[in-house]
Amino acid sequence: MNVERAIVTGAASCIGRALATRLAARGSSLFLVDSDGASLAELADELGAQAAAIDVSDSEAMEAVAREAADATLVCLNAGVVGSTTGPPWTVPDDEWRRVLDVNLGGVINGLRAFVPRLLQASPDERHLLLTASLAGLITFPTGGAYAASKHAVVAVAEQTALALEGTSVTVTMICPALVKTRMSPTGASPDDVADAALRAIADGIFAQVPSEWHAAVVDRASRLTAGLAPKFPSPA
Repeated sequence: MNVERAIVTGAASCIGRALATRLAARGSSLFLVDSDGASLAELADELGAQAAAIDVSDSEAMEAVAREAADATLVCLNAGVVGSTTGPPWTVPDDEWRRVLDVNLGGVINGLRAFVPRLLQASPDERHLLLTASLAGLITFPTGGAYAASKHAVVAVAEQTALALEGTSVTVTMICPALVKTRMSPTGASPDDVADAALRAIADGIFAQVPSEWHAAVVDRASRLTAGLAPKFPSPA
């Protein structure tokens, strides 16, 4: 996959940072977005990228980024937050519900609203959308707070987007990583490995990239729901 101009939201850490680093190594021109201005500035300086320290839940700010980067060939809508409450949904405070949904779901919707019309109006060359969902959006566990619901919504939006753009020059890939190693979690998949898998999925024209060890569980859930049975899954590592 030859990417000339890439947008990455949530670029200052974790999967977003790994995507930005990988794309820079391929020679892509980058426009990086994150609400963490200090970390974003450091990364942008390191990679020679443009940057905007904005909150993706701000639709006008996302529109401004899209105007400045109207020549994008790859848009990675990756920004997300977990929230501090990861128990049952009724334990999550109102303000946390709003924040998680505003960033995780609203950030994707704002990005699509700002970029899809421009991607469609660009040259007939292939353009790409990469949406970061989560395994938590495909398989439901008793916990997960507002995060799980927000990622289920992102999965639905990604599917709608792919169906709506079928037959156009814009392709859609959704990644659904399991637990990822971050500053808050010493265990999980490497962000670099997740980024590599995401870029391979785009190149291969794959819509949903799911960790191979979870394929069977995802299929089992779908079959059980169709049969009216309650799905049973192992706890995430």
